[in-house]
Amino acid sequence: MALRGKRVARVEINAIGDVFHELWKGNPHQIPNISPTNIQNCQTHHGEVGTVGSILAWNYFHDRKDRVSKTLIHDINEEDKLITFHVTEGDVLELYKDFVVHLHVDTKGSRHIVTWTVEYEKLSPDIPDPDTLMEFYTNLTKDIEAHHTK
Repeated sequence: MALRGKRVARVEINAIGDVFHELWKGNPHQIPNISPTNIQNCQTHHGEVGTVGSILAWNYFHDRKDRVSKTLIHDINEEDKLITFHVTEGDVLELYKDFVVHLHVDTKGSRHIVTWTVEYEKLSPDIPDPDTLMEFYTNLTKDIEAHHTK
């Protein structure tokens, strides 16, 4: 069984993709208000929101447990509407040596597709793949879409 892996989840949304991208890039602290059952808190731990090198501290609810995470914004590509988060601390690192999340918003005409790509390295072969986290990201996306299409 391979220790390194990659998972992808795609969600077509009715909300405008630019709004979704801007929320994650420049206003992630608003996500707890939009999806409080998934994200309870987001604070800037270091740097300035919306800039590469900033660190966000998250409190979230996953697999029926309260969780914490710190993510470094590793890359922001405005042209492609892509943000890369690297998990630097938190519960997920109890299972994975490395965990990187790429959030991409693709707009083609009236279609808007949010793609979550997770690249990870397990600490041991018996660790499960992060499939429940992919479900978490999908549910979070649907909450944000519902909020923006009201």
